[in-house]
Amino acid sequence: MSHQSNISAQEALGKLQKGNQAYLTASAGTGDISPEIRKDTCENGQHPYAIVVTCSDSRVIPESIFSAGIGELFTIRVAGNVMDDNQLGSVEYAADHLGCNLVVVLGHTHCGAVGAAIGGGAGGFIKSITDEIMAAIGSEKDDYKACCLNVDNSVKKIQENIHIPGLKAMGAVYHIDDGHVEFKEQ
Repeated sequence: MSHQSNISAQEALGKLQKGNQAYLTASAGTGDISPEIRKDTCENGQHPYAIVVTCSDSRVIPESIFSAGIGELFTIRVAGNVMDDNQLGSVEYAADHLGCNLVVVLGHTHCGAVGAAIGGGAGGFIKSITDEIMAAIGSEKDDYKACCLNVDNSVKKIQENIHIPGLKAMGAVYHIDDGHVEFKEQ
């Protein structure tokens, strides 16, 4: 693998924070989705400035939450924002091959997967997700605290498994009620 660096993790975090501030008062998306940017990213490839691992919940849209357009975020979505080899491989790809130096695990309030884990889990294929969350949250019953523990667990997995110079992994919580993102310094 040949790591190529993009902007620093600190610069990427600043862009995410600024984008979330713009989102808080926006009534429509502000990211560039123009034909020109589509053509440019098609011809010249993608150069996202951050990796966002988040839940599949339809209310959690990283490109909107961070006022980002096409090619700005490398987004990995899975229910409960849990990490397995597939998600770790995606993070590694974006960091090593695309030069992203910041990965944010973005949990959210009112998460159905976290709620199911608090309630004792689920059956079928969902069980693999709720089992992972249950292991992360232990006996915690508070929705917000459980969300934070789950985010911390995913951040820890990234930190333990992906060792790329300059890569910073951190957690955040998206508050569905008002739209603000609470970044958790690790």
